[in-house]
Amino acid sequence: MKYFLFLVLILNVILFAEHSRLIPISKTKFIYINKSGERSNVDMTGKDFILISLREKNSDGRFYAVDRDKTVWLSSGITSGIDKFTPSGVWKVLRKKRYHMSNAYPDEDGINNMDYSLFFTNRGHAIHQGSMTGMSHGCIHVHKRVVPTLFNWAWIGIPVLTTRESYMKFAKRDLKRIYRKVVKTRRRADHTLQTFKR
Repeated sequence: MKYFLFLVLILNVILFAEHSRLIPISKTKFIYINKSGERSNVDMTGKDFILISLREKNSDGRFYAVDRDKTVWLSSGITSGIDKFTPSGVWKVLRKKRYHMSNAYPDEDGINNMDYSLFFTNRGHAIHQGSMTGMSHGCIHVHKRVVPTLFNWAWIGIPVLTTRESYMKFAKRDLKRIYRKVVKTRRRADHTLQTFKR
């Protein structure tokens, strides 16, 4: 059985290998290079969108929720598909499903394994609640504490951009403002102050 699954995995990589690239050049502007090598500009200025960076430095990747005024207002780490299983490109949410069990990879325990799904390709790729420690079969796993907020904000038709390039340099300023560390002080028994970060 393991040998059969390995062959299916290799066959999928060969059949669905993609060579397109999406390169961020600013917070809302991108260069898209298709499989034929043709370039086109993608301008998301004035639009809400979800950006998935599949390979951020020191992590598997991150998602960024960007609103129409160019503010990254929500972000979190993700786990994604084995290399080439999650395609790069410009997509849109095709359907939303609050509770879902994968048809291709069902959970043996019968538990929904794709809750809060935002499907963005016809091949079944979705952003959904999932394991933060294991690779997916191509979907984007988001932590269970964060995914409800993203799911409730997104709508059918919202653009989803996936890239293997870093987006952090464009999002860092917003993220520092949103996720700044709170510094507190506490008085010790000897009446001196102790500073700690939360």
